Amino acid sequence: MREIVIAGNWKMYKGLNEVLEFCAEIRAQLKGKELCGVLPILAPAYPFLAIMMKELEGTGVQIAAQNVSNHNEGAYTGEVSSAMLASLSIPYCIVGHSERRAYHSESDEIIREKIMALLTEEIKPILCIGENLDQRNKGETQRVIMEQLEGCLRNVTLYSPSDMMIAYEPIWAIGTGRTASGEQAQEVHRMIRKWLAIRYTDELADGIKILYGGSVKPENLERLLKMPDLDGGLIGGASLKADKYLKMIEIALDQVAGRNS
Repeated sequence: MREIVIAGNWKMYKGLNEVLEFCAEIRAQLKGKELCGVLPILAPAYPFLAIMMKELEGTGVQIAAQNVSNHNEGAYTGEVSSAMLASLSIPYCIVGHSERRAYHSESDEIIREKIMALLTEEIKPILCIGENLDQRNKGETQRVIMEQLEGCLRNVTLYSPSDMMIAYEPIWAIGTGRTASGEQAQEVHRMIRKWLAIRYTDELADGIKILYGGSVKPENLERLLKMPDLDGGLIGGASLKADKYLKMIEIALDQVAGRNS
């Protein structure tokens, strides 16, 4: 049975005091709590990675970076390498987010290089893929998803389902308040899993965690988690509030309990 992942992408929000207050609330509720079957992840801005790892120790919450350079080292002002993340023992890193593609002109090839760099350091990438509204309206969702998978994972070797995660994030649902229906998300998640089975193995395809991202919040998480190929959420705004983030963890725990009953 695949874990349910509740991953919060904080983007460029929260200063130090806000981070510390958030961590205090999470620590008070999750310290020593059994989270069997649920994997909470938070991705703050670079300056707070090490701080949050320390503040949330013993809570079960894992820390992810929001991005990484495709270069190993060198004169790249402002960039952070996979080796630097590894030196902090960061276990996960988001790559390919639509905002990076749009605002920083990141191509599938650049994203592929980032994935390779992360895997070399044994950091698990969380690969984001998704179509925009025009592409969906034109019936091009499958073409776009397949092209992104082919481009980002070309010559990338995965040995285990735990080597990486994939997050399907339809661009038309990110920060818009619109959410794909459970059926729409399931259709694409199933498509991704079938591609993985062909590209890799049935075992890897069955075991890899595929998340959904796009205006996920406590009010819609439960119905999304009912989809058989949806393994959690990559969550933006709703993850910035400690009470909402904790609520989504509880929803995931209830889902796991229901599966096991």
